[in-house]
Amino acid sequence: MIDNLESALTAWLLPGGQALLAVLATAVVYRLMLGLVRHFTESRAVPRLFLDAAARALGVSICLVVLNTMLATVPAELPLLAGLQQIAALLLILSLTWAAVRLTSAIGDVIVQLNPVLENEWKRARKVETQTRFLVRGLNIIIVIMGFGIALMTFEPVQKLGASLLASAGIGGIILGFAARPVLGNLLAGMQIALTQPFRIDDVLNVEGEWCWVEEVTATYVVLRVWDLRRLVVPLQWFIENPFQNWSRNTADLLGTVFLWVDYTMPIAPLREEFGRLLRESKLWDRKTETVQVTEVGEQGLQVRFLMGAPDSSKTWDLRCAVREGLVTFMQANYPEHLPRMRAQLMDEQAGESGQAGRAGVGRGSSRQKGARRLPDTGRS
Repeated sequence: MIDNLESALTAWLLPGGQALLAVLATAVVYRLMLGLVRHFTESRAVPRLFLDAAARALGVSICLVVLNTMLATVPAELPLLAGLQQIAALLLILSLTWAAVRLTSAIGDVIVQLNPVLENEWKRARKVETQTRFLVRGLNIIIVIMGFGIALMTFEPVQKLGASLLASAGIGGIILGFAARPVLGNLLAGMQIALTQPFRIDDVLNVEGEWCWVEEVTATYVVLRVWDLRRLVVPLQWFIENPFQNWSRNTADLLGTVFLWVDYTMPIAPLREEFGRLLRESKLWDRKTETVQVTEVGEQGLQVRFLMGAPDSSKTWDLRCAVREGLVTFMQANYPEHLPRMRAQLMDEQAGESGQAGRAGVGRGSSRQKGARRLPDTGRS
């Protein structure tokens, strides 16, 4: 056995050394050419983005192409030649798959760079980015599946089983469809979302009562950044089957409301003037909406709604809090007696007693009068 091993090594000494030298020379030349290209090109240029994304994968692929070429020129009687050729071909297929995935991912980065988020074109830019991310991830999945399929076909047993696999493809497809239904459903939902655009990257959503932003969109799920920096991971299929709110679908502008309960005797005009003053002094207000309305009356007082607008959801929240605090401070300082109050009327406990005795009992603070009934607010103190 040792003699056979020595003879095999001796036979491979010259062709193996030539193949190794060719691969090393190719790697050195590639590194030199890569350095020259990076030196004379801008880092944000489109060809440079593609090159940087796939440089390592392309280098490995070129070296493996040279190795396969050298193995094809060696004498066919060399031992272990068929196994080495199969391994080299398999590695070449995997490296080309890797390079294709990297180049496809670079397409998404290039498209996003060519469509920057400008002040007046943010909607179009985010739409392009979202569609690109969806399509690139779907294309990467297809490339990986095809690459592994071609790699498996390099093995002779797999090739022999090809006919039987094709014959049973119908049954296998049905079984695979049921087993991978959640994954396939999310993939199809991702394609539908990419085409219809119900939301985009950085859109503000309200999902299950959570105020959040679209942070990342993958092929099967969406990562939402909640206002308190939590992350909500939601499958794509959920967005197809359930309603949700998009607060920045067309524009980021939002209207905010502040509700304030006051006594019936409170005049509305001072509140309206103070509300306008607070808005004009705030940098968060969009200078568009300024409305004060009495929206409800109850047993304890009036409900006054203050409606205002802001450029986006975050500024709307901050503006609402500032206006609410300012209005409460204004009432505490100027109209403390008009804050909501509870009204009640003492009732005589003995229904059969005359009205005169009842009134006398009230005047004396009789111990029999211990019940109370709330009356509707009439506006009187």
